[in-house]
Amino acid sequence: MTSKPVGTKPSAVVIGSGVAKPPRGVTGRPYAKTRPGALPVPANRDVAALTKPSVMDKWADDAAGIRALEAGDNVITMFDIVGEDYWSGGGITAKKVASQLRAIGQRPVEIHLNSPGGDMFEGIAIYNVLREHSQPITIKVMGMAASAASIIAMAGDTIEVGAASFIMIHNCWVLAVGNRHDMQETATWLAPFDQAMVDVYAARSGSAAKDIAKWMDAETYMSGSQAIERGFADALLSSDAITVDAKAQAADRDLNEIRAMELSLVSAGMSRSDARARLSKIKGTPGAALEATPGAGAEDWSGLTGLLSTLRS
Repeated sequence: MTSKPVGTKPSAVVIGSGVAKPPRGVTGRPYAKTRPGALPVPANRDVAALTKPSVMDKWADDAAGIRALEAGDNVITMFDIVGEDYWSGGGITAKKVASQLRAIGQRPVEIHLNSPGGDMFEGIAIYNVLREHSQPITIKVMGMAASAASIIAMAGDTIEVGAASFIMIHNCWVLAVGNRHDMQETATWLAPFDQAMVDVYAARSGSAAKDIAKWMDAETYMSGSQAIERGFADALLSSDAITVDAKAQAADRDLNEIRAMELSLVSAGMSRSDARARLSKIKGTPGAALEATPGAGAEDWSGLTGLLSTLRS
């Protein structure tokens, strides 16, 4: 058997400079922290570093449906998983973010972020796109910035976080199969990416790299106040800037169930394409995606109830 972290491992990795540099075009009072340098991304993007099902569950319990009360024309909303989402047709991608930045133009940007994460390498790509924007970026964590979403948050010149919100960091998580030699090869391949994240978190927060590595090993959730204390955020976000959209919450949770189910099936040894085919068959509409409409109501996933109960028992 060969090691396969959701795809074939790339033969080369493009490593960024890792050197902190200030955002270009910033005028007025300088920021206390500067955006760290670019992060490495695989030369071959068919490998996916994913969010664990347990993180998806926590997001569904604590952060689903949390939205901003207001949004201006210089705001980019990120209320989804990181990477393209097979089940909704949505997802936060570098391509979409780059397009939104072009539409905003040479103006300060505000990011409203509430995401359980997703594909870490897509999160790195989004981070790299944001750090190249020439104007200040304010990131507001409304609910959760977990896993890949925490990397995106580090692109902010200013990071605000809700008092009841969380920033979660952990090591790169992939699905792999094989013998001990394959596992060692995969671990060796992943190590530079974990170290690159440590470097970025350390540069942005000012915390010691060895402490950050331990927090990543432990899969650490930081509350708003703790994130500020450790330098991962700069200020608390006013509670009156956040609301919970009941319809969005229901839709978020329903989508999250099917995403977590897919990951569970893949973790059990099924290929991603087979898992999606099986779940689509149970749903009754093979290949169909949910409508990615803001505020849309919940889709009927009642056919999955028994399977979900079985897998969780």
